[in-house]
Amino acid sequence: MRFHEAKRLLSGALCAAVLSLAAVAQVVPEAACLLAPTSARQFEGPDCNGPPGGPPQQDKKQTVPSSDRSFTALIKRAAVDQKQIYSAPFRRHNLKWDALFLIATGGLIAADKHVTAAIPHENLSVSQHISDAGLYSTIATTGLLLVAGIAKENERAREAGILGFEAFANDLAVGAVTQLVAGRERPLEGAGHGRFWVNNSIDSSFPSMHSGLTWSMASVLAHEYPRPWVQFLAYGTAMTVSVTRVTGLKHFPADVAVGGAFGYLIGQHVFHSHSRFFHEHHDQRSRAGEVRSIALPGTGESCTSW
Repeated sequence: MRFHEAKRLLSGALCAAVLSLAAVAQVVPEAACLLAPTSARQFEGPDCNGPPGGPPQQDKKQTVPSSDRSFTALIKRAAVDQKQIYSAPFRRHNLKWDALFLIATGGLIAADKHVTAAIPHENLSVSQHISDAGLYSTIATTGLLLVAGIAKENERAREAGILGFEAFANDLAVGAVTQLVAGRERPLEGAGHGRFWVNNSIDSSFPSMHSGLTWSMASVLAHEYPRPWVQFLAYGTAMTVSVTRVTGLKHFPADVAVGGAFGYLIGQHVFHSHSRFFHEHHDQRSRAGEVRSIALPGTGESCTSW
């Protein structure tokens, strides 16, 4: 059964890869916005805006130049990322977010068994295949962006592919460690109550790896190409994966919520830390703001036009 299921999943991934070619053909040209000469950039329209802000999670300094493409540099950068990711919850400015996160997670865990008990067991495989297709299509899109960026010498697309896979790898490491420590039963294991510290392996239920990996790549892609339709497709796919992991009784709601939060925040961290276009864009805006700083008539004071 596992062999035939693997064949079906691989077939779905190939189909998803073909379908994602159309998306790549639309996304890649958008790199021209930030690849244009500095004098031609206005940074005022919605096409060239940076990614939306959010709760502070990690330091935004770039630890390793993104132009360094060597394997050794990527390994070093990954090690620094892992250190920053694990230390982020213990920073003072994140403590309030930690408290909210723990309260929300506790509420979901308390409701988990009641939610999964109400899900019918018919057609579980449909939900499972949908979640697999969503994950594999996101992987395929990220890979195709990387290949297209290299082939067409499009730095924005190449960066999106590299950072997408960096986020994938970071989330994979965090998810594996958390699953090993939490050891939670899946909805169809045991009495279906989702007990913790029972199945201590990297295939346990908490958090959802499908959800986390999809959200990590979707976060990078949506930040790299901050167009509404790109964000809708990226986050819509990630949300679909999360929901169908629950309706397929592969995970509890808390598992996919925590996995998705991990993935999104890790993707955001990787983008903010290593995106050359993000840093150049905001450096340009800062300099433009300083240039437009003018003296108020008759006061000697100054105001800054943003």
